[in-house]
Amino acid sequence: MIEADIGVGVVGLGGMGHLHARSVEEFGAEVVAGADLVEDQREGFAAEFGARTYETHEGLVVDEDVDAVIVTTPNRFHEPITIDALEAGNHVLVEKPLAHTLESAERIADAAAEAEGICMVGFHNRHAASMAMFDEQRDRFGELTHVEANYVRRRGVPGPGSWFTDADLAGGGSLLDIGVHAIDLALYAMDFPEVVEVSGVARSTFGMDDDYADPDGFGDAWDGTAETYEVDDSVSAFVRCKDGRTISLEAAWATNREPSMEFRVRGTDAGAQFDIGSTDMEILEAGTAGCDHYADVSLTGDASLTGHQEQDARFLETVAAGVEPETNTVEEALTVQRVIDAIYRSSETGRAQRIETPEIAESEATPELETTQQSD
Repeated sequence: MIEADIGVGVVGLGGMGHLHARSVEEFGAEVVAGADLVEDQREGFAAEFGARTYETHEGLVVDEDVDAVIVTTPNRFHEPITIDALEAGNHVLVEKPLAHTLESAERIADAAAEAEGICMVGFHNRHAASMAMFDEQRDRFGELTHVEANYVRRRGVPGPGSWFTDADLAGGGSLLDIGVHAIDLALYAMDFPEVVEVSGVARSTFGMDDDYADPDGFGDAWDGTAETYEVDDSVSAFVRCKDGRTISLEAAWATNREPSMEFRVRGTDAGAQFDIGSTDMEILEAGTAGCDHYADVSLTGDASLTGHQEQDARFLETVAAGVEPETNTVEEALTVQRVIDAIYRSSETGRAQRIETPEIAESEATPELETTQQSD
């Protein structure tokens, strides 16, 4: 429980907004306000949480009872809401991705650097039991060399006509929706090394298909003729870090293979594998004691506290303590956004993209690679 009087406002009152609001109440803070353009959403939120509601975020961020704002809107609106909330003196937790474009994410980062309040970003899978156990076992793996990150659905396109498939609102498709989780978790596992080169291909294969099979009804009322399907539904990418470590990524809303959220970490002393967001983890080792052998260790974590809950608890604890966040930082989210941007650029140009920090002169860049400058 949070031993502080924290009033929370939620902007975006759909399923994610309600999920965060329930966690807020569970940890002892108070849900005092909500904002959403849809009247039914406002009425439902007010009924469940007893909070006053606003049609737009402008009134919420200046509400005198609001100390912290949670943003769960479509990606395009992260920037204006987050910046307005920070400038009003609030603390902010903004859902992933940080923004719909790299430029928008950089503006959020600039505002967060100037703000008195803290800003954190919603990468909840870092706090699932599997990753918590990985964190406690880090010394066991030796030097991490490569991460295989998968977030693949066999069929799971949100549906043409939704904001998820509208490039103006989402900024991208499967990569920005679910691939972002895999990228963040891979970089987090490696303690956010400096990324120097990214190569990737983004595909749009299934979304405009009238005969698209959707056995689970994931896309609701399927309309292959919708004009708003302008995004990728699968992505393959490879990321190289300055120290030679690498990440391979497969992210897809739809593809003709078995679904997978498998995450594999290779280390010089041991490896780990688990599903993203799961409660279990397996450690893979080999040894010579007695005879040459393999040693596989299975760990099962406590499923009573989910990644979303733990993340919200960390946010409220950081707000209550009045300190800078130690996890889910804007700087980390900006690194993830740079990788996403580079994947899309690579797909568009057919060439690898070099990501450089400001202190590296452009003359040092590999001539045949496109360059994406990192600027904070």
